[in-house]
Amino acid sequence: MATSTKDQIDVAAALVRLYVFLAQYLDRCFDEAAHKSYPDTELQAHLSETRRQLMEILSVNPVVKRKLAEECDRILALGETCLKLGKADPKTRETIQAERAVLKNKTIALSDLVAVFRALE
Repeated sequence: MATSTKDQIDVAAALVRLYVFLAQYLDRCFDEAAHKSYPDTELQAHLSETRRQLMEILSVNPVVKRKLAEECDRILALGETCLKLGKADPKTRETIQAERAVLKNKTIALSDLVAVFRALE
């Protein structure tokens, strides 16, 4: 299946959105202002819809689809544990910070890529 440049940009932009939403989900573990400024239902709706769209797009590559699903599940479980307890123990806090750093790097790289692709259109 041939894809257009726009399709490729849309996939990269959807990944950026997903990583931003996942980072915002983790931010809620440490930042009460972040928790209050973005209603849970709204964040969950955006996260679920973006994930659904990406899973549909990635159905052409089961390996990448599985890796992304595992990453989402891992991050959501980590955040859920923290939010249920109301705080994170030191090991969980360290794991969340490490996941947050990975998400930040992925977001920056993909965001730059989207910007370059859009400039070339």
